[in-house]
Amino acid sequence: MSGAISHQIPLPIELRRAPSLAEYVPGPNTEAVAAVTELFGLRTAARLHLWGPGGSGKTHLLQAACRQAADQGLTSTYLPLDRALELDPGVLGGLENMALVCLDHLDRLAGLTVWQEGLFHLLNRAEESGTRVISASWDPPRLMKLELADLISRLSAGMVLQLRDLDDGQRRRAVQLRARSRGFEIPDDVAEYLLRRQRRDLPTLMRLVERLDHSTLAAKRRVTIPFVKTLLDD
Repeated sequence: MSGAISHQIPLPIELRRAPSLAEYVPGPNTEAVAAVTELFGLRTAARLHLWGPGGSGKTHLLQAACRQAADQGLTSTYLPLDRALELDPGVLGGLENMALVCLDHLDRLAGLTVWQEGLFHLLNRAEESGTRVISASWDPPRLMKLELADLISRLSAGMVLQLRDLDDGQRRRAVQLRARSRGFEIPDDVAEYLLRRQRRDLPTLMRLVERLDHSTLAAKRRVTIPFVKTLLDD
C-alpha cells in the first residue's frame, strides 16, 4: 500500500495528523534527527535504535519517519508495543515487506518471550529484504529487561543513539511549531504561561495543543492567556 502508513495493525495516529520532522525541535538531539533523515537515503537495510526518557521525542521521530516515508511514496508502519497485550504477535508477519518499520516502547516486551522471539525473527527478515527499522525504548538495548539475549544483541548491532530532554525554551518552540502545523498560533506569552502551569513533558504539552486546537475552533477565539486559563480551569 504505497504512500501510507499500513493499516494492518491498529494505530493511534492518522497520517494527516502525524508530526513531521520539520516540527521536531532537535535541541541536543541533532544527531538523532540526522540519522532518521539519512536512513531514507540508504539503499540497503538499516537499523536505528533511539532511547531516552519519556518526553524526549522518541515517538515523534518514529511517527515523523513514517510520514516522511509516505511523502516519498514508500510503505511504512508504526507499531506501539505498549499495546502488545492487545495485539497478537502475528501482526509482525509480513512487515519485512514494508520500506520502513517503526517499533515504539520496546521496554514493554519484558516478560513477553513470544513477542521477543517474533521481533527477533522480524529483524532478521527485515535485514534480508532491505527494510529500514527504527525502534525506541526508555533504556539502551543492553539495559532493557528482555529475556532473549539474541534480540538484545540484534538491537545493539545497529546504530544506537540516546535522546536527551529539551530545555524550556526548546519545549516552548516545540509547542508553537505543533500549533502552527495545526493551523493556529500560540504567542510567546501564552507558551510561557503553559510551561508554568502544566507538566513540562512533551506528551502532556502536545495533548494540550490538541485541546487548544479543538477549543479555539469551537469557540472561534484566539489563543490568549485568559482563554487558556478558562480551558485549564474547566
